[in-house]
Amino acid sequence: MTDESREQGWLVISVSTAGGPDSLRVQVWRKLRSLGALYLQQSVCLLPARAEVVREIRRLLDRVRHQGGTARALPMAFTDPAEERAVIAELNEARDAEYAEVLERLPELRRELADEQARGNATYAEVEESEADLHRFRSWLAKIAARDYFAAPLGKEARDAVELAAAELAAFEEAALRAEAPEPR
Repeated sequence: MTDESREQGWLVISVSTAGGPDSLRVQVWRKLRSLGALYLQQSVCLLPARAEVVREIRRLLDRVRHQGGTARALPMAFTDPAEERAVIAELNEARDAEYAEVLERLPELRRELADEQARGNATYAEVEESEADLHRFRSWLAKIAARDYFAAPLGKEARDAVELAAAELAAFEEAALRAEAPEPR
């Protein structure tokens, strides 16, 4: 059991969108996914009761109720430390799967930079395109990190890989600057 989870506890969230508009089900699913909820069974999930999570869940439950659904968030604490460790491990596995996808896709950006530079195509247009790609990776990583409550092992590797790509992009940008705007003699 971690000190933080012991202090803050957990929330069991139960949501039914029956009676609400069809779009409510998708809204609930997306919000709970974005928070990193661990589903215990259909319509019942678990999240650490951290202040930012509690705020988001209160807003979600209010929206569900106002749109005709039913929802509850119940505080809970584990009585078995091994069970809590198992839940934390499951949450970390889910985050690691997301970090692994970032790590799987990032080499394509790095390869593209190397290929363009090898072809002598270090241009401002390529820099802009690669900056947009890097921005998407950083945004994606930030979303994963926001739901990485227990420091999943691949998090640091993913952050380091994105920063390495950023450094390679900076070097590529420098090459583009030299190619397109050489210093006067």
